[in-house]
Amino acid sequence: MSHHQVQIEKPDLQEKGAEGQVLDRRVYCQLQVFSGAGDTDSLVNQLKQTGLDSVLYQDINNPKGVGVLFIVEDPSEFAEKIRDLYLSEPFSQLEHKPEYTMIGRTYSSGREVELEDWMLEKAKRYALNPETPWAVWYPIRRKPEFELLEKKDQGKILFEHAMIGRSFGEAGFASDIRLACYGLDKNDNEFVLGILGKELYPLSRLVQDMRKTEQTAKYIDSLGPFFVGKVIWQSS
Repeated sequence: MSHHQVQIEKPDLQEKGAEGQVLDRRVYCQLQVFSGAGDTDSLVNQLKQTGLDSVLYQDINNPKGVGVLFIVEDPSEFAEKIRDLYLSEPFSQLEHKPEYTMIGRTYSSGREVELEDWMLEKAKRYALNPETPWAVWYPIRRKPEFELLEKKDQGKILFEHAMIGRSFGEAGFASDIRLACYGLDKNDNEFVLGILGKELYPLSRLVQDMRKTEQTAKYIDSLGPFFVGKVIWQSS
């Protein structure tokens, strides 16, 4: 090899878990929000016909608003079957609210004990759980300064944040779906978070308590908009 040539390593795109687990699969979640939905029965019928994992939410901040969550492994579904759904009646008659559109992919931290379940099943299990009908979905973007911190300092900040979420989860108050949306979100957000629960108040309180962490108080550039919904229908 000439001294002018540089050997470029191939990027490793596999997800990593505990004890050497690797996986090159993930699921994508997308939330689309609409207004003008008086009758939701016809929307449910159309969602059922797709055969895809999905949820229909009532937007509690809009009397005629709904949110639709799809969970798929193949992102081509968004450009094909799901696109066709939205372009046909009754969805085509609704007013699309693009400011609430959120999309992200599951990702690993390298510590997951059951990597395949984490990457492929957890989001579906949580989103389609009939015992947790309330949901708050929102995007997050950190300040660039966070990426310049030492890894150990990042870990300390993230650990504080994670412990609050874990305490709510272990108490049965909330479960969370965490997604990465680098390069997928039109507003350059980095993550999408869905917090789900039996009741709405604990979800609001969780967001409130997170404001006290160093990550949120010091390193979050933007949060939201927030979509707050209650399940009308979930696929089985």
